[in-house]
Amino acid sequence: MQVSPIDVLLIGSGGREHALALALSRSPRLGRLYAAPGNPGIATVATCLDLADHAAIVAACRERGIGLVVVGPEVPLVAGLVDALRKAGIPAFGPTGAAARLEASKGFTKDFCARHSIPTADYRRAASLPDARAALAAMGVPVVGKADGLAAGKGVTVAETSVEAEAALAAIFAEPGASAVLEEKLTGEEVSFFALCDGARALPFASAQDHKRVGEGDTGPNTGGMGAVSPARVFDAELQARVMREIVEPTLRGMAVEGSPFSGVLFAGLMLTAEGPQLIEYNVRFGDPETQAMLPRLQDDLLDLLLACAQGRLPAEPPRFSDETAVCVVIAAQGYPGAPRRGGVIAGLDGLGGVTHAGTARREDG
Repeated sequence: MQVSPIDVLLIGSGGREHALALALSRSPRLGRLYAAPGNPGIATVATCLDLADHAAIVAACRERGIGLVVVGPEVPLVAGLVDALRKAGIPAFGPTGAAARLEASKGFTKDFCARHSIPTADYRRAASLPDARAALAAMGVPVVGKADGLAAGKGVTVAETSVEAEAALAAIFAEPGASAVLEEKLTGEEVSFFALCDGARALPFASAQDHKRVGEGDTGPNTGGMGAVSPARVFDAELQARVMREIVEPTLRGMAVEGSPFSGVLFAGLMLTAEGPQLIEYNVRFGDPETQAMLPRLQDDLLDLLLACAQGRLPAEPPRFSDETAVCVVIAAQGYPGAPRRGGVIAGLDGLGGVTHAGTARREDG
């Protein structure tokens, strides 16, 4: 039976979205691929659109007959883009705004884990700097200080001394309306694990390890990620089954019970401790740069998988991946992540495969 082609709109502009666009473009089911706003790399495989807000996205989907919207970044997910699309009857890959609280609020997630017996570090929440100082005095150091809201992967400080902890908390509460989570420091190896979810079921997707510090030898400030390796060799089949059983599946059940069924991709940041895997935090979208290392290994049709999540009909078996290792290396502008030097010319990309764009622009001369 011949299957009708599906036109897809991809939301986002980063390297993750470029990797998603490349994988989607390989699907035999793909009709036309659009991206909003996209980037110069994505523009080589998709038509880029300038859509200002949720209403404009919904209108463009109706006008162009979009059969699936894939939301890449966390900000539009937390802002309820999937809710708006579903209300308009447009299939969308990603969680609702309520389900996206798993990333939008670290405090919500810690409380959720406590309610549903999901293994994670001991913690205290703080709504003010005096609250945070009291929590610090009770917990001691080392301690992990986290801004409660979205921070693009950069709002975390692992403080080994009281001076470092005080400075981190002062920085968090310098923002109006800030709140924080203080956690015990977990010891072990960190792994990123991804599961596809359709609201009722979850399937393991892939694992990766990213490297966040900007400097050589794992030094300097944290970034959104300077590179990634997939699969994580320390994360074997036994550990994966345990994480699905003890962390991912209880999360899916708990979110459904609490009235916010989760569909999309659940990104579990894990610490492999001596006591077993523990949840560091959840993200509700594909990771960046983990996606750039995972998707080249995928042997199944990404479009089919994302559509199945959106329609609540995940297949019985997990997706297949190559056993080979893939590595993503980020080349960043000098000064990143603080004050990157802008305007540098990137040359020599012609004929290279596996290059994804983030934060680039194309001049009139190409």
